[in-house]
Amino acid sequence: MEPCDKSTRGTEITLWIDDDNKEYLEQSRIDMLLKKYCRFLPVPVVSGKEQEWKDGKYEDTDRDKVINSTEPAWTRKPADLTDEDYRNFYHELYPGQEDPLFWIHLNVDYPFNLTGILYFPKIKSNLDIRKDRIQLYCNQVYVTDQVEGVVPEFMMLMQGVIDSPDIPLNVSRSYLQADQQVKKISSYISKKVAEKLDRMFRDNRAEFEKKWNDIEVFIKYGMLTDEKFYDAAGKFFLLRDISDRYYTLEEYRTLVEATQTDKDGDGVYLYATDRTAQYSYSRGAEEKGYNVLLLDGQLDQHLIQMLESKLGKTRFVRVDSDVVDNLIPKADRKSVDLSAAQRDILTTLFNSQLPKVENAQFFVNFEAMTEKDAPIIITQNEYMRRMKEMAAMQPGMNFYGEMPDSYSLIVNTENPIIKKVASEADGALAAKVQPMMDSVNANNEKITALRDKDKDGKPSDEDSKEIEALQAANNTSREEQTKLIADYASAQPVVGQLIDLALLGNGMLRGADLSRFITRSLSLL
Repeated sequence: MEPCDKSTRGTEITLWIDDDNKEYLEQSRIDMLLKKYCRFLPVPVVSGKEQEWKDGKYEDTDRDKVINSTEPAWTRKPADLTDEDYRNFYHELYPGQEDPLFWIHLNVDYPFNLTGILYFPKIKSNLDIRKDRIQLYCNQVYVTDQVEGVVPEFMMLMQGVIDSPDIPLNVSRSYLQADQQVKKISSYISKKVAEKLDRMFRDNRAEFEKKWNDIEVFIKYGMLTDEKFYDAAGKFFLLRDISDRYYTLEEYRTLVEATQTDKDGDGVYLYATDRTAQYSYSRGAEEKGYNVLLLDGQLDQHLIQMLESKLGKTRFVRVDSDVVDNLIPKADRKSVDLSAAQRDILTTLFNSQLPKVENAQFFVNFEAMTEKDAPIIITQNEYMRRMKEMAAMQPGMNFYGEMPDSYSLIVNTENPIIKKVASEADGALAAKVQPMMDSVNANNEKITALRDKDKDGKPSDEDSKEIEALQAANNTSREEQTKLIADYASAQPVVGQLIDLALLGNGMLRGADLSRFITRSLSLL
């Protein structure tokens, strides 16, 4: 510092810019920095003069160019602002974006000072958690747009401004998250958001339901990550069924309590994740008098796990995870009237005609449904499917993610077509297959007897050779049996047709397999 001669009061500060940073002498660069950090300062900030287009170029006028708004919307009373004022301020903060769905004006002076406006933008299908949506100010001075710890994580989906002189600045993020005052501010914001949503629900439920598709991601994310918000959201959280009817959790429990309680007293909430792909399963459930929810959001698998743990004695079951009679077990199931030989024949019969589906394995099962039910239904186990879906979203679950998709090919033994197929196969194959099965069973009994001869479970060398010979004979018999049944099945187009129809109904028949199905269908007409 050095003395100088001045005729007016005040201090002049001269900044020297090196050659590498000359951009900071450009008016546009200066204006950009001022607008970012001084945009809402409570005193006017002048940066040059206003310009006008004159004689083919811009020329300075006598008017000062004030680059800030000294009274932004959040500093004014809500009663003094119209909806248009709130929307204009939103577009001032975020130019080019659609109008927000609604907003919350924060204004509290005890036990801490906090003002601000938070907006609910339209959230697209992808869950975009960005860290720069909310701007933090201290007495209208811009501080940061990194507000983790100041607001709950799920509110990173919101946009707007928070202004508080009580938030400690220039400290580490870990310190900020541990600060008691910050925790109170975070809890207060979460509470005000929940109160706003509850008020909207109570004041105009029909309008709230119209907005549900735009706000459900926010609400579900909040319920998953904030315990207090979950408790508050129970009043306005909605479940939607495949007919686009909406229910609160309590309303839905009352709706399905009489019809969707299993034999153990657990409530069963059926759901679909794809209204179109699972249409036939949903229709079958509705024909039984059941209601089917639509849970097709990217957070819904996590939400299902949480609701099952919170609600108690409640299970969520996807509508295509089993045949409709098994989705909500009411009593002991009707037994399947098939002998061991018939089961073996039919299992091999259908297995041999299954096309290769990438990353999928099928297991043939038998159920005695009604004669009106489809001859073959393909289902996917609820537990395994959930594990694979969770593995796709969470690290550390690669074991499940790398496993092939597991499906049950359920054969309806009461369907007239299946009865005809079984009867014809039994007549054509039983006389040849039964001796092979008897031979395998007899050899297995011999193997067991040889292993039981020695008390320590280790057969002698002679016995080991005999066991190996018997096992080889069994393998030969099984291979001959499989070939015999497969050759028969390949000459029965109805078997492949039934399988392909089930695969087609699940969107799993593609490429060459689909082409063969079309050709076969035409030949059967």
